[in-house]
Amino acid sequence: MTDLFDLKAFSSARGLATAATPPAAAATNMKRFQIYRWNPDHPAEKPHLQAYDVDLAKCGPMVLDAILKIKNEVDPTLTFRRSCREGICGSCAMNIDGVNTLACLKRVEKDSKKDVKIYPLPHMYIVKDLVPDMTLFYKQYKSIQPYLQADKVPEDGKEHYQSKEDRLKLDGMYECILCACCSTSCPSYWWNQDAYLGPAVLMQAYRWIADSRDGKTAERLAQLENPFSLYRCHTIFNCSKACPKGLNPAKAISQLKAEMASR
Repeated sequence: MTDLFDLKAFSSARGLATAATPPAAAATNMKRFQIYRWNPDHPAEKPHLQAYDVDLAKCGPMVLDAILKIKNEVDPTLTFRRSCREGICGSCAMNIDGVNTLACLKRVEKDSKKDVKIYPLPHMYIVKDLVPDMTLFYKQYKSIQPYLQADKVPEDGKEHYQSKEDRLKLDGMYECILCACCSTSCPSYWWNQDAYLGPAVLMQAYRWIADSRDGKTAERLAQLENPFSLYRCHTIFNCSKACPKGLNPAKAISQLKAEMASR
C-alpha cells in the first residue's frame, strides 16, 4: 500500500513539473523593410519611407513575399503591382536597395541588422506608393511597331519560315518582358525621356530589324534617323547590368547603330 501511495505521489509531482515547464518559444528572425509611400489623395503629405517589421521565419524568401505579407497582415493600403511571381510578367519591377530589379526574383538578405529599402522605379511619375506611371514607356514601345510586317504572304498561306541560324539571332532580345528596369537605370533616359526611346524599346526595335521574316527594315531605321531616338545612348551600360533577365540591351543598341551606319 505504501509503495502504491508513493508511486501516485511521484506521478503527481512529475505531472506538476511537466505542466510548469513553459513551451519552447518559436524562433523569430525579424527584418525591417523601409518602403516608399506617397498617396495622391493627400497631396500635402510629402513622400516618405515607412518602416515595417517582418518575421522572416513566417515569410517566403523573396522581397515580394515580404511585401505581400505586409499588405495582407499589416497595412492593406500599401500599393504595388504584381502578377505572375515567376519573373515573367515584369509587373513587380521596383528599386530594391538601390538596384532596379523584380521583387519576385530578389531574395531577402538574412542579415537582420540591415534594413531593406524599397522605392518605385526611379525617374518616373508615381501613381501611388510603388506604382510608376508606365504610359510614356508603353507609348514609346508602340511607336516602333513591335510586330511582324512581312512583304508578302507565305506560299502555303500559313507560316513565315525561318532558318535556325536566323532564329538564333533573336535570342537575347525576344525574352524581354518590358519591366523597364533597364530604361529607368539609364541616365540618358532620365535626362531625355521625352525624346530618347531608352534601352528596352531600342532593343525591341532591333529585334524586329534583325528578324529575317520582316520586310520593313528600311522604314524602321528611317524612323530612328534623328538626334534623340537612338543616339542619346552614351554606352553607359547600366541597362545591361540592371536587366533581371540577364539580357544585354547595350549590345542590341550597338548593333542597331551599326545597321544605321551601313545604310
